[in-house]
Amino acid sequence: MSVLSRRMILSAGVGLLVAPWPKPVAGQTAGPFTLPALGYGFEANEPHIDAQTMMIHHDRHHAAYVTTLNAALKDHGQLADLKLASLLGRLSSLPDSIRMVVRNTAGGHANHTMFWQIMGGKGGAPAGALAAAIDRDLGGLTAMQTAFNRAGVGQFGSGWVFVTVTNQGKLGLTARPNQDTPLMEGTAVLMGNDVWEHAYYLKYQNRRADYLTAWWNVLDWAKISARYDAAMDGTLAV
Repeated sequence: MSVLSRRMILSAGVGLLVAPWPKPVAGQTAGPFTLPALGYGFEANEPHIDAQTMMIHHDRHHAAYVTTLNAALKDHGQLADLKLASLLGRLSSLPDSIRMVVRNTAGGHANHTMFWQIMGGKGGAPAGALAAAIDRDLGGLTAMQTAFNRAGVGQFGSGWVFVTVTNQGKLGLTARPNQDTPLMEGTAVLMGNDVWEHAYYLKYQNRRADYLTAWWNVLDWAKISARYDAAMDGTLAV
C-alpha cells in the first residue's frame, strides 16, 4: 500500500472506523438523515481545491458519517425524529452506548452540510449587513481571515475553525477538535473550514497554511450572507 493510500485511510477518521465507506447512491442513505447534494460540480473549486478531493470528501467521508449516524439511531426512534441541531444539543442525555458515535457522526454531518453550502463561489468579499458585522465584531475581513487562518494552523490534529453567530447577529471565532461543533453548546455556526487532512492532503500535503489561504477563493459570500440573515430570523438549521 502506498504512503498516500495509508494517509487517506488514516484521515478518514471515525467514519471509517465504525463503518465501511458506502458506495454513494444519488446522495441517499437509509434512515432519517441524508447526504446533501453539493449543488455544484466536484471541479467547481479548482484550482484551489481539486475535484478528486471534493469527490472523496463528499461521496465517501461525509456519506460514511451519515450512514453510521443512521445506523446508530435505528433503534432509538425518538432521537431519530430530532432535527440535527437538537440532537447535537442534547448529547449529554444520550445513552452511553451511542453518545460518542452520535457526537462524531452527527457533528460530522452538520459540519460538512454547512461546508458544502458556503463553497462553490469565487471568493471576493462580503457586502451589506454581513460585511458590517465582520467590521464591527472581527475587525474587518483581513483581520478576520488572519485570525481564522491562525486558528486553523494552530488546531492540533484534526478539527474545524468556525465563525459563530448569535440571533442578534454578533460574530465570534472559535476552533473545535475532531467533528465537534458549537452547535453542541447551542451556538449557531455562520461558516467554517475543515482542517482534517482529508480536506486538503492530496493537493497540499502537510501545507495546511497554504490550504487555509487558498480556501477563501472558493467561498460564496452570497450564501454566507443568506446564512447570516437566517441566523437572525431563527431559521438557520446547521
